[in-house]
Amino acid sequence: MDRPGKMVGVGQPVPIFPDLLVASIVESCPAGARTIVVVDGADAARPVEFASRTAEHVRSGGRSATVIDLHDYVRPASIRFEYSRHDELSYRTLWFDYDAVSREVIAPLRPGGRGHFLPRLWDEATDRSARARSVPAAPNEIVLIAGPMLLGRGLDVDLSVHLRLSETALRRRTDAAEEWTCEPLATYYDSLNRSDRSAGRPDFLVRWDHPDRPALEHRP
Repeated sequence: MDRPGKMVGVGQPVPIFPDLLVASIVESCPAGARTIVVVDGADAARPVEFASRTAEHVRSGGRSATVIDLHDYVRPASIRFEYSRHDELSYRTLWFDYDAVSREVIAPLRPGGRGHFLPRLWDEATDRSARARSVPAAPNEIVLIAGPMLLGRGLDVDLSVHLRLSETALRRRTDAAEEWTCEPLATYYDSLNRSDRSAGRPDFLVRWDHPDRPALEHRP
């Protein structure tokens, strides 16, 4: 996503140890309350893996944590592939069911909500309902929603993390079969940058080309 202009929230990058990054994110979550965090990043950045690592840190401190994989909230294949399996606009706008994430995960955990959420909605491999049951959330549960293009969707979250890949790293780390997603991903993040909307500015913008040597960019 190295395109002309600055990425959303770009500032001076500061190297940070991976464990310290995880700890800083957890420490930024309000204590004693249900907290929703999005870990945004292309699949090549492995956001679910990072979210799982963060959840492990949360649990080590005696607090409940759950990871929601955005790929468990894809739309049916009939919608995703309506205009072809590699349609870039569909990937940006129709592929993932962000409305369902808001309805089944976020809203239930807000004040007045039912207090239990749906961990999976759709099985992408079988293209059928995941047949998952709602699970109760602890009073101080941290739910991490991880996947691509989560910024700027109007999701009611408490904290946002973006694992930023340069375009070179994105293409290098993306599987050959999924290389067609690189262009729509770059277009999506560029659009956030051009709109300059505060809703698209992550709380933690992390340079992620080298996950063992990340750098944190502070917002101007």
